Amino acid sequence: MVKRTTAVKIRKAHRYLGIFLGIQFIMWTASGLYFSWTDIDEIHGDHFRNMDYHPVAFDGLIGLSQINIPSRINSLSLKEIAGKPYYWINNEYLVDAKNGNIKEGVSEQEALAVAERHMSTELKVKGVEMIHEADKHHEYREKKLPAYVITYDSPENIKAYVSEADGSFQTVRHRNWRWFDFLWMTHTMDYESRDNFNTTVLRAFSLLGLITVLSGFLLWFTSSPTMRKLVKRKK
Repeated sequence: MVKRTTAVKIRKAHRYLGIFLGIQFIMWTASGLYFSWTDIDEIHGDHFRNMDYHPVAFDGLIGLSQINIPSRINSLSLKEIAGKPYYWINNEYLVDAKNGNIKEGVSEQEALAVAERHMSTELKVKGVEMIHEADKHHEYREKKLPAYVITYDSPENIKAYVSEADGSFQTVRHRNWRWFDFLWMTHTMDYESRDNFNTTVLRAFSLLGLITVLSGFLLWFTSSPTMRKLVKRKK
């Protein structure tokens, strides 16, 4: 059996580790509970979107040989913006698919038309603005910029984002998503960009957490009357 002084040291180490790691353990547990009790489709805002949306079909479109852009075509997609067809070429050029004219971004009204087709008809627009930058903590991080932000009159503070460059509907953000995002940050311990699972802080806390649990088992082993009796019997 270990000496009393050694047992005291183990007990102190376990206690101080528990105090140091306790808050993060609570955050891991609380965020884990939130994740397990929430519907991910609801977090994505599917209940605010028009789930019956289908892309419009067009005819009478010009051929690729009739498109005049400064570079060769290496990627192309057909988009519908406010009821009109456009080619999005090389992730750079928005071209009218009827006459071949290059379009310099979409207007606010066109962005509203795009959002109207993707969002629930029950929602009422409260305001529109354009953002040109978003930091690593912004709810619209790592997506196309500039973008129109369409805010809806709702207690959930719903916002839809539409790319200004190609008129694509990007995403929906709302109150529950923001709670999810905050708790996700505390869960991953990535306080810079929120999505990195390989941070030094997370690795350190995970290792210390394992040490705390093992010290708890060791503490039980060294202080348990039952274990002491077993050791004495073997002697």
